[in-house]
Amino acid sequence: MAVVHRTTLEPSKLDLLTAWLPTRPWYRGGAGAPRLTRAGGFRLDDPAGEVGIEFIVVTDTSGTHPTTYLVPLTYRGAPLAGAEHALVGTMEHGVLGRRWAYDGCHDPVLAAQLAALIEGRAQPQDQDTSDTPDREVTAAHTGEGRLPTAFTATDDHEGTALDAPCGTTLRLHRVLRPAEEPAPGAREGTGHVTGPWRAPDGARVRGTFAVVRTGPGDRSS
Repeated sequence: MAVVHRTTLEPSKLDLLTAWLPTRPWYRGGAGAPRLTRAGGFRLDDPAGEVGIEFIVVTDTSGTHPTTYLVPLTYRGAPLAGAEHALVGTMEHGVLGRRWAYDGCHDPVLAAQLAALIEGRAQPQDQDTSDTPDREVTAAHTGEGRLPTAFTATDDHEGTALDAPCGTTLRLHRVLRPAEEPAPGAREGTGHVTGPWRAPDGARVRGTFAVVRTGPGDRSS
């Protein structure tokens, strides 16, 4: 289980995201800098114990209407080779020292563990407490065979698509919308992840974080 340290980060995660979010094609904010607050999220464990994996939900109030984003991040103790384009920034951790924070959609460790979560082989963890499952995050998979673990991430105006060579796509909803049921498109998929966050008015809401669409040739193992 990953350990959540009670320590300092310089700069903070929100500081890094304030500079990084406006560079994304799916960002919906205004002309000024984002005004971010944490709204929720969860963690996944790296089986090797080397990479921190966190799915952060933040709300930006800089635009005409508040917008809530899903931002998967990975934290590493050394640069990830070939992932310079996915670097969100570096931080000084009070216990672990220098940490490299990446857009987790481009990190193979996060992609593999997200697939494991959808298949029921990994358990979501509380964002702020060590060794504590997050039972509000749910996942399901109805497809046949195992999901692939190697994906190529592509951002567009709507979100991020993680595509596997076999035709499977893992679609992350970067702009979150509350819904009691899986969002439109989730029903046509073969798997999904849903979870809660705090709305700008303080209400507890939930919606779809990710959807899997499995290609006809996928029977990976």
